[in-house]
Amino acid sequence: MSGESEGGALDLAVRRLERALGVLEQRMSERVREAGAEAGGLFDADRARLAAELDASRARERALEEAGAQASEALGRAIGEIRSALGEA
Repeated sequence: MSGESEGGALDLAVRRLERALGVLEQRMSERVREAGAEAGGLFDADRARLAAELDASRARERALEEAGAQASEALGRAIGEIRSALGEA
């Protein structure tokens, strides 16, 4: 009977180990989901920051293009005035 008793204890130990492994797997899955959610939030924050920086860069590009066009017009007027002045002299 000692063998049956040892077999029963072994079965009980195996079942306890299986339950413990199940609990451990569940906790690991929860941690992985939590980590994924945090990483997703960080990714979203980075994406939003990069989008804002891109918008700001595009606005600066438009401002520089406009300033360049104005400078070109002013230079064209100045050249015309210089030519007129030299032509009159």
